[in-house]
Amino acid sequence: MLEQTAIYLSPMAQRRAEFGDACASLFARLHLADSADVAASLMAREQPDLLVIDLDRFEPSIDAEALGDLVARRAGAPVLLLCPFAGAAWLPALMAHGPVHYAVTPLDAAALRAAVSTRLAQPDAPSSAAAGLRTLLDLRARVQAALDEAEDAHTLSEALCAALCAWPGVLHAGVFLLKDGNDLQLEAQQGPEGLLLGALLQRTDRLLQAPLRHAFPGLLAAAGGTAALIEVPEQSGEPALAEGLRAHGVAMALGLPIPADGPGTPRGALSLLFGAARALTPDEWATLQDVTRLAAFGLRLVAIGQENEHLTARLTYISTTDALTGVANRRHGEELLEKEIKRARRYRVPLALLSFDIDRFKAVNDTYGYPVGDVALRTVADTTRAVLRASDILVRTGGEEFHIIAPHTSAIDGLKMAEKVRVAIEQAEIPGCDHVTVSLGVAQLGEQESGDSLTQRTDAALARAKRAGRNCVELAMQ
Repeated sequence: MLEQTAIYLSPMAQRRAEFGDACASLFARLHLADSADVAASLMAREQPDLLVIDLDRFEPSIDAEALGDLVARRAGAPVLLLCPFAGAAWLPALMAHGPVHYAVTPLDAAALRAAVSTRLAQPDAPSSAAAGLRTLLDLRARVQAALDEAEDAHTLSEALCAALCAWPGVLHAGVFLLKDGNDLQLEAQQGPEGLLLGALLQRTDRLLQAPLRHAFPGLLAAAGGTAALIEVPEQSGEPALAEGLRAHGVAMALGLPIPADGPGTPRGALSLLFGAARALTPDEWATLQDVTRLAAFGLRLVAIGQENEHLTARLTYISTTDALTGVANRRHGEELLEKEIKRARRYRVPLALLSFDIDRFKAVNDTYGYPVGDVALRTVADTTRAVLRASDILVRTGGEEFHIIAPHTSAIDGLKMAEKVRVAIEQAEIPGCDHVTVSLGVAQLGEQESGDSLTQRTDAALARAKRAGRNCVELAMQ
């Protein structure tokens, strides 16, 4: 004779009727409640043998406190949570209030009856054994090591997949990340050969627009910002996806959002595929939540590192580059010249230095204005770079004056280079002032010569070119 009693809580009249049809015969008395207050009132009069909370249509932001209070009032007595697969975040939240069992919905009538019968026969909620706790500590350690070794988001994601796959029961792990433009893509995955998420999901990028974004737990977690769990592949509601998962031995799938730094869309999600379905314990849920927070922290560290690299590169560019023309500035040019002098002596190769400035540049500024003068300087720099080799270095030494450091270049080759620069600039059109010309001096590095001496000889040759009538080239004297 039946003696057990139960309370079934759901805000949906149809669900209460369906549960009554499927499970009423299991109890001597079954009370149906439409709110947490009604369930609490029933429990105050009579503690049932089983409390069933159907979480579908409850809102975490509104109902979490009341439902948590119901679990706490049970004081360890059996509680069965019926959790929609897209709302798995309910499970760790309510487990914090007391021991519970859970089953993921949707379930047909037979499966629902079986879940309730199992809970009546096995009233004790699952707990973590010492061996299980050791594996969780190992998982945390592996994830922490992944953070320590990560160089960028991709290597971090690969290391996370490797750490998660080392957790007993995990068949496949994947990491989805939100990229620029709010586009979700598969960043990394690890699992048995042939089990590829791209094939299952029919794409690896633009996944927020993927047809299966509402069905696959990893995509659901990234899109909705909440954990998603299917205990059997058919709960996805997509026969082709369920068939693909089963074909690769997947029995359970879990998606966990990687939280953002603050409110807003998650950074992405972790995807875990299991070879066998099983209930996750409170310690396992807590560890997995820690893993997502560590993943978010790691991604932030990687982003900060990249931002620092970009900032360093930007500061280096600013400190070594002439802002107007984009060529090396004088200070950086002096450093580069010393390096090339050392290189030329080490390998016994020639080195030439060319010095030039724009003829009558003051008249350009006085006649056409400084904006046109700036255009002339940029045009001269761009024209010069266009005729130089990749190894040649153009330096703006000040005002309208420039140097060209020419490695592996003799005096004769330097003269040829200077003439090529002179002709190119003479022919270049400059908006606002038609044309300009330049005068150039060329010198080859002497055997024991310093950078200062080389520069002085080159500038002296430039001065002779100006005295010779400008728009010409002079070779420096030894």
